[in-house]
Amino acid sequence: MTNECYAAIDLGTNSCRLVIADNKGNYLYKDTVATRLGEGMYAQMKFTDEAVDRGIKCFCDYKREMDKYGVSKYRAIATASCRMASNGLDFVRQVKEKTGIEIEVIDGLEEARLNLKGALQNVKGKSEYVVVYDLGGGSTEITLATNESDPKIIYSVSIPWGARNSSEAFDLVEYSDERAEKLRNEIAGYVREFVEKSHLKDYEGKVCFVATSSTPLRLISKIYAFGEFDREKADGCKASRKQFDETIASIYKMSRVQMAEDVYIGEKRSFIFVPACVIFKTIYDGLGVEELTASLKSAKDGIIEELVEKYGKTD
Repeated sequence: MTNECYAAIDLGTNSCRLVIADNKGNYLYKDTVATRLGEGMYAQMKFTDEAVDRGIKCFCDYKREMDKYGVSKYRAIATASCRMASNGLDFVRQVKEKTGIEIEVIDGLEEARLNLKGALQNVKGKSEYVVVYDLGGGSTEITLATNESDPKIIYSVSIPWGARNSSEAFDLVEYSDERAEKLRNEIAGYVREFVEKSHLKDYEGKVCFVATSSTPLRLISKIYAFGEFDREKADGCKASRKQFDETIASIYKMSRVQMAEDVYIGEKRSFIFVPACVIFKTIYDGLGVEELTASLKSAKDGIIEELVEKYGKTD
C-alpha cells in the first residue's frame, strides 16, 4: 500500500475549489476561494487584470497545499469563463508557468458528466433516473442520466448563462420584474428544449432532482434557519418547491445591502444572488420539480472518485 494523495481543482466563473484526498478517497483538505474570475468580463468577453491576479494567487496557494500533502496525481479543470474569455487560454498558460499546474478547459458535456458523477453520491439508489443541474457563474448544465455507479447520460444541455454573467448582462443586482422576465425567458427556452429532447415526461415517477452549486446550498441554509451559510450541513438536504418559492420571493424584496448583511448570502454573493435565484427557479419550474436535493458534491468530487478508481490502492 502507498500513501499517495490525489487532488481535484474546479475553476469556475465565480469560485475555485480544491479537494485533496488519500488513495482511498478520504478527504484530507478542502478549500473554496471566491476568485470572481468572471467579474467584469461580460462587456468585452475578457478577464480583467484584477481577476487574472486573483486567479493566479489562488493557484499559487493551492500549489503550496498540494505540495504539503505530497499530491501525486491531480486533475484541474476550468469551465465556462475560460471557454468564453478571449484571454482564457492566456490565463491557463500563466498558471502553468507560475505554478506548474496544468488546467484543462473542458466543454459543457464533460462538465455535466463530472457534476453528475459527484452529485450522484447524494442520491444513489433513491430513484432509477436522475436530473442534475449545476448553476455556475457563467453557464448552467442540466443532465438526465441513469442513477447508477457508472451513470449513462441520456440527454444534457449547457445553457450559456450563470449567476455572474447574467447579473452583468441583465443588470440584475437587485430584483426588477422587467429585467428578471428577460432572463427568465432566455433560460425557459433552454429548459423547454431540454424537456422535449430528453423526453422527460416518459420518466415521470422514476426520477429525482438534484441541484449542485452554492445557490441551492444557501437557500437550504436559509430555509432550515441554520443560523449561517453551512454548505456541509446543507449537503444532501431536500426542500419542496413551496419552500424554495417562499424563500426566493423573500430575497426578491431585499436590497443589495440587505443581501450583503444576510448571513446566508453575504457581501460577495449579494451582487449575483438575484439572477442566480431567477435561473434556479426558472429551471425547477420548467422541469416540474416538486422536491429538490441540494448537493455540495459536484465536479471536484467526481474527479476524486475517478482518480481513486484509476490509481487508488486498497489494503
